[in-house]
Amino acid sequence: MVIWDSRLRTCAVIYFLAQKMENQVYYNEIKIKSNQFKMNTKLFLFMTMSILWMSSCSEEKEHEEEHSRMVATTPILKDTLVVKEYVSQIRAIQHIELRALEKGYLQEIFVDEGQVVQKGQLMFQIMPLLYQAEMQKAEAEAAFIEIEYKNTKILADSHIVSQNELALAKAKLDKAKAELALAKVHLGFTEIHAPFTGIMDRFHVRLGSLVDEGDYLTTLSDNSSIWVYFNVPEAEYLDYMEHVKKDSVIQVKLMMANNKLFSHNGIVETIEADFNNETGNIAFRAKFENPEGLLRHGETGNIRMEIPMDKAMIIPQKATFEILDKLYVWVIDEENKVHQKEIRIQAELQDLFIISGGLKETDKILLEGIRKVRNDDKIEFEFEDPSKVLARLKLRAE
Repeated sequence: MVIWDSRLRTCAVIYFLAQKMENQVYYNEIKIKSNQFKMNTKLFLFMTMSILWMSSCSEEKEHEEEHSRMVATTPILKDTLVVKEYVSQIRAIQHIELRALEKGYLQEIFVDEGQVVQKGQLMFQIMPLLYQAEMQKAEAEAAFIEIEYKNTKILADSHIVSQNELALAKAKLDKAKAELALAKVHLGFTEIHAPFTGIMDRFHVRLGSLVDEGDYLTTLSDNSSIWVYFNVPEAEYLDYMEHVKKDSVIQVKLMMANNKLFSHNGIVETIEADFNNETGNIAFRAKFENPEGLLRHGETGNIRMEIPMDKAMIIPQKATFEILDKLYVWVIDEENKVHQKEIRIQAELQDLFIISGGLKETDKILLEGIRKVRNDDKIEFEFEDPSKVLARLKLRAE
């Protein structure tokens, strides 16, 4: 239509110029020559339009022949890598809640939200006066009972008191020492130290708050390494286990939320024991080193896992068509007749399908012109080597 419209415009221009020339002759009052020129002009215009019409028909015929060209190829067996992506959740390797172990007023806060704290660093101080008094009381009682025990031992050595009284004094001394140790523990609980090096989260209490035993103070995260959890469907889990050798190290990549790859590769460390009956998935866990501290607990991303596939049967996606959620190809028999055949997809690459069933390596499939044939049509086609077809498409070689 574009070619024909341009020719109409050309004809219109020629006709306009011819009319203008006729008018010029008329105004010069050269009637005889004008009549002769009119005839020549009309003849010229007719010949021009005829040439353009014939040219248009010829080009349209060539265009139609070009678009009706049939091209066939065959599947190809090739070792390749299939990249699977899974939605993932990022978790710190250590992520704990810090809670108060004793009741009292929060007397001191030695850290700030978002601060990196070192293992053993003092973070919170609960008012210790009551616990200090209890410890001093326990120390005094332990000292008094120890004196009694020593006196009883002297008397027992002199056979003035029995050995039973000495044993009773010893038991009282042991009890006093245990109560002193317990008082020291309670006093120690008023100081909350970092159990490991990590990053502080927000405070859930403020200075001067009255906290009870077990109250939530803050969260501490160790992000030096992170665990990334992702769910794998049962079928893909089976494919994964078939292609992975025992005790082999499987590396994965992490696509972050900003669509950039994390700079460090991870390693699949473990697979959970059970499938989720509701989703049919099983959880994998990969470990990533995070020395820059870029990743933090609670982020999300996509795990990219490369699964090697040996002698995968590959066909171009453009050779397929869909009917009622099923994929088909046109297979050409020995008599050059096309037959519709369903195929099963194992994996999808860019521009390509890896198929698990429905075709043989020697089957000829229609690549160009799949919308112009019907079942049992006999066609003429050109065969193109599958290696050349794949060279124009996207394929990750192993």
